[in-house]
Amino acid sequence: MSLLRSDLWCGVFVRRHNDLGHMCVVSRRGDPIAGQVFIEVDHLDGTVCLYTPAPMLSRTQDEAGLVFQRRLSHVEPAKVRERIAREADFDPDLWVLSLDLRGDDIGIDLIG
Repeated sequence: MSLLRSDLWCGVFVRRHNDLGHMCVVSRRGDPIAGQVFIEVDHLDGTVCLYTPAPMLSRTQDEAGLVFQRRLSHVEPAKVRERIAREADFDPDLWVLSLDLRGDDIGIDLIG
């Protein structure tokens, strides 16, 4: 089964969170078809989490959609910005979504 286009997935993610009353924006636009998606979550307490695509080897056969892993957990914002900048230098097709959320459940599939 094929993955959903990056631009459509990002648009749905942003719309869903904004409809729930969370502030969510596209911070960086990447390749509309196959750009990787990073999600930075500002917990509004001075800490930020970063979610990145999970490695393909860690996914099961029945996971057709995007699957993420928590790369950085409740760290200072500068660490997340630095990581995104390094990744964007390596992959200019990268998407970055920024979400303000007090909790930890952002409604995505995570590897264990």
